[in-house]
Amino acid sequence: MTKTHKSPAAQAFAEMDDLNHKLARGQQMLHRLKDEQVQIATADKEVVFREDKTTLYRYKSTAKKTIGVPVLVAYGQIGRYTMTDLQEDRSMLRNLLALGVDVYAVDWGSPTRGDRWLTFEDYVDVYLADCIEHICRTHDIPALNLLGICEGGVFSLCYAALYPERVKNLILTITPVDFHQDQAEGRLNHGFINLWTRSLGDEDIERLIEANGNLPGELMSHVFSQMTPGATLSKYNVGLLDTFDDEKKLLNFLRMEKWLADRPHHPGEAAKQLLINLYKNNELVRGEFKLDGRTVDLARISAPVLNVYAKDDHIIPPKTTQALRGVVGTSDYTEIGLDGGHVGVFVSGKSQGVLGKGIVDWLRQRD
Repeated sequence: MTKTHKSPAAQAFAEMDDLNHKLARGQQMLHRLKDEQVQIATADKEVVFREDKTTLYRYKSTAKKTIGVPVLVAYGQIGRYTMTDLQEDRSMLRNLLALGVDVYAVDWGSPTRGDRWLTFEDYVDVYLADCIEHICRTHDIPALNLLGICEGGVFSLCYAALYPERVKNLILTITPVDFHQDQAEGRLNHGFINLWTRSLGDEDIERLIEANGNLPGELMSHVFSQMTPGATLSKYNVGLLDTFDDEKKLLNFLRMEKWLADRPHHPGEAAKQLLINLYKNNELVRGEFKLDGRTVDLARISAPVLNVYAKDDHIIPPKTTQALRGVVGTSDYTEIGLDGGHVGVFVSGKSQGVLGKGIVDWLRQRD
């Protein structure tokens, strides 16, 4: 039997018909979805401490405790901690809970222009320190396990260097230490924030903060989107279209977009310290970064350190993180390199069985 072939025109009409049906299915799915279906950060938790706009959550246990000392998760100011609990099957926090960890997380809230004068000192010496004091008093322990993410990892490094007696184990994920090591990567599409900040004069950064009071969340959203312009241009057409055959994929897409759209402002003075003292002047790894006149000496960190980095992180290139090995004080230092990018190590399906388990296995050996 001879196989018939469609003419190019008929093939084009057939493909157009398929596309129209797919768009119709997508529109129907979007109309069916309810707000509660795209909620993020839904793991059961309770507020246990508040100070100004900072909130400390304790998560409800879901398994028998296997780690004796609680873990406090500290995210940064450029994004929100909710990324660690994006959805039920893509949640570092739920994975830790399922493995028997007592988990706390700090939420810095939504800074406004009135928070312009908040500094690294406020976040390290006051808000983070008071959350840690609350947990230590609650559990009657001298020190806890501190897990810092991105800029929250920098806060955690500063705290562990200034108050080493309060940190039993220090876990860092996608945390910059040597802000100039992006130049050693040799990858032109990596380290764009580093390049951008080094291209600015101090007076440019001063004017930016003066004009806005803070480092606007919208500006940082734009900066991140322009790091991968091809993906940014295609995700709302090709990327979104690919989800219209699978409601679960569509929900995954919408939850990620919800997190990306909720980028808080960064308090002005703390932003200047981040951009000038750290990104431009690279003071942390040089031992020159000071908080309230005290030098943040990473050699004073005596707790065991687990340093997790993403192998294809274009925002925090691996070598900017791995530089910690050469300057930290402890001899108990471990690195884990995970496949994926900056956010992917927390939310990709591939990482779900790796990150949480790697952290817990490491903690069990030091509990």
